[in-house]
Amino acid sequence: MRNPKLIPTSILAVGAIAALPLGGSPALAAGDAAAGKQMFTTTCGVCHSTQPGVNMVGPSLAGIVGSKSGAVPGYSFSPALKAANIMWDEQTLDKFLENPQADVHGTKMPIKVPSPENRDNIIAYLETLKP
Repeated sequence: MRNPKLIPTSILAVGAIAALPLGGSPALAAGDAAAGKQMFTTTCGVCHSTQPGVNMVGPSLAGIVGSKSGAVPGYSFSPALKAANIMWDEQTLDKFLENPQADVHGTKMPIKVPSPENRDNIIAYLETLKP
């Protein structure tokens, strides 16, 4: 006879997953900013600067976390991204980086970051760029 006070670990695991915020990822908040900086440099840094006011092919991403889409001064955004009215946070950045064209149809951003781990790391790095 099983002890009714013991809860099987499989039920605990399901409970832990159910406790995540909708659309949440347990690794999202735990990205590695150092790995993200390296990934940013090789993938994103070709088009984006991390220095405020330094726009390149893409806008500067200094302080992007917590800002509104299409609002970096001095950058000519696509009408689609201007109208998207997205507040950039971990979840919205994760969705956008996974497939920008699907998230905001008409955006100029052509690069996808399919790996959840790489997106988590890049987002952790972008969070270090807050003013």
